[in-house]
Amino acid sequence: MGLRHCIAGLFIASMLCGGAIGQGAWTQADIAVEKDISLRVIDGGDRNAKTTILFVPGWGMTTAVWRDAMAAFASRARVVSLDPRSQGFSTLAPRGNTPERRAIDLHEVIKALALDKVVLVGWSQGVQDVAAYAAAFEGERVAGYVLVDSPLGAGPAAAMSPPAAMQQQLERMSLYARYPREYLRGMMNAIIQSPAGKARIEEFVELGLRTPPDLGIGMLMMDFVLIDRRPALKKFNRPTLVIAAEGPNAESQRAMAQQIGGAQFEAVAQAGHAVFLDQPDKFNELLARFLARLGA
Repeated sequence: MGLRHCIAGLFIASMLCGGAIGQGAWTQADIAVEKDISLRVIDGGDRNAKTTILFVPGWGMTTAVWRDAMAAFASRARVVSLDPRSQGFSTLAPRGNTPERRAIDLHEVIKALALDKVVLVGWSQGVQDVAAYAAAFEGERVAGYVLVDSPLGAGPAAAMSPPAAMQQQLERMSLYARYPREYLRGMMNAIIQSPAGKARIEEFVELGLRTPPDLGIGMLMMDFVLIDRRPALKKFNRPTLVIAAEGPNAESQRAMAQQIGGAQFEAVAQAGHAVFLDQPDKFNELLARFLARLGA
C-alpha cells in the first residue's frame, strides 16, 4: 500500500524535481465523467498556449507512461493526460470499459477543462479510443490526431486469421487471469526495449495491477477483438499523424493511414511498441513537426 501511495504522487514529484514545473503549475485532479465515476487527470505546461496536447495511454497504463513526453512539450503547449476508467487512479468502473465510452470520457474531460484546439495523442488501446472519439464527435474541439503504434481493431473474423494467433492471445489472457503481476512484467519487458524505459517497468507493473484482471480481459476483447472499428477511419476530418514502430506491424498501420485523407505515416527504427519510451527524441521530433504543421 505504501508503494502505491508513493506512485500516486510520483508524476507531480518528478516534474518538480526535473524543473518542468517552471512552465506553469502541474495539477492533479479527479474529473467526474458520469455518476460515481471519475478520472485522474494531470494538467500542466503552458496554459496560455493556443494548443493542448491530450495524451491517452494504452491498456493497463496511466499518465505515468507519458511523463517524459509531457515534460518535453510543456514549454510550447498545454499538456494533459489521464488514467482511463478502471486504470491507475481512476474509478474502477463496472461498466463502460470500451473505446466508445472512453471516447465520451475524453469529451467530458475536454469540456471540464474548457480545452480547445486539442491534439489527441493515443497509444495502443488509446488509438481505439481516439478513433471512437473521431467517430462520435467528428473533430469537435480537435486540431489534430496522432495514432501511435496500433491499427484499429478489425472484428472477430480478422482476429481469427490466423486462428493460432487468437489461440496464443487467449492463452496469454489465461496467464494474466492467474498470474497478473508476472504477466504484466513479461508484457512490459516485451513492449519496452530501451534501458531507460525498462528501468520504469516495476512502476508500470504496480500501476497496471490496479486494474482487476477480469476487467482487463474484458477491455482487451472489446478493444481489439469484438468490434470492427475500421469504419471510423472515414470520420477522421482533422490532420492525422500515424507513428509506428518499424517492424511487421508497421504495414497494417501504413495501410490504415492511407485510408485517412491526407494522413502522414512515419515508422521509427529500433523501437518496441512503446515508441516514445524507446526513441523519445525521434518521437518528440515527429510530434513537434506535426504541431508546426498545424500552426500550433
